[in-house]
Amino acid sequence: MPQVLDELLSILDLEPIEVNLFRGQNHKKIKMRVFGGQVLGQALIAAQRTVEGRVVHSMHAYFLRPGDPSVPILYEVDRIRDGRSFTTRRVVAIQNGKAIFNTSISFQVEEEGLSHQVEMPDVPDPEDLPTEDELLSQLPAEVMKRVQQVVGKSGNKPIEMRRVEAMDFIGEHEQAPHQSIWFRAADRLSDDLAIHQAILGYASDMGILATSMLPHGAWFRFDKLQMASLDHAMWFHRPFRVDEWLLYSLESPSTSGARGFGTGKIFTRDGILVASIAQEGLIRQLKDKPS
Repeated sequence: MPQVLDELLSILDLEPIEVNLFRGQNHKKIKMRVFGGQVLGQALIAAQRTVEGRVVHSMHAYFLRPGDPSVPILYEVDRIRDGRSFTTRRVVAIQNGKAIFNTSISFQVEEEGLSHQVEMPDVPDPEDLPTEDELLSQLPAEVMKRVQQVVGKSGNKPIEMRRVEAMDFIGEHEQAPHQSIWFRAADRLSDDLAIHQAILGYASDMGILATSMLPHGAWFRFDKLQMASLDHAMWFHRPFRVDEWLLYSLESPSTSGARGFGTGKIFTRDGILVASIAQEGLIRQLKDKPS
């Protein structure tokens, strides 16, 4: 198993501190702030550790403060409700005595019922698309280095990604506010659905806010923008494996008031809709300092 995926699994394996209280570690190489997807995944695991015989079907979260990567995160679980069919948990992530994140997560006993779904977009297979490193290698060296500081190197990530649309990494052109990305875990995982859902939560924070920037050009000009996830909602529709190719179909219906709004649908390779996502994030233009 690649070291980066092994590290992610280790980070998701929370340490129990007390009843309903867990401690999570952070990625060692992160220096600025904790990645939002990490907190989403860890919160899912914390809630799942307090529930038996039921599966997560929805999650509604708010990012309250930037996470400090040098400090472990405490996850406090409140057992809101245990009903006949549904179970509700509230999870608060805490650093230095302050809440940095909170979420409500709902579980359900598995049931049969009515079923329909939208169709998956008609896109090329992931094997027919270049890797991120292959895309970056086509850029001028100075631009490639700067972009890699933001997105990292494809071969050094727990999640492998293949972009369907050509990405304007330089940011010279405006693009339509939608994109499709194939992704999967970098190696085979266990059959535990909770792990697959937690890693999907981790991956769901990748690309959704950036989609809101596509109509405005240069979404890699981070020195001119303040960007951060504000809230995040997920609905899990059907079982899946995150170590097999999944298609993340993203669009941004609106950007306004220094906020970008995006939605996403996640399909298996066979076209089965397994999850839906919605997120709003801060996109604030920074003023140039007077010389």
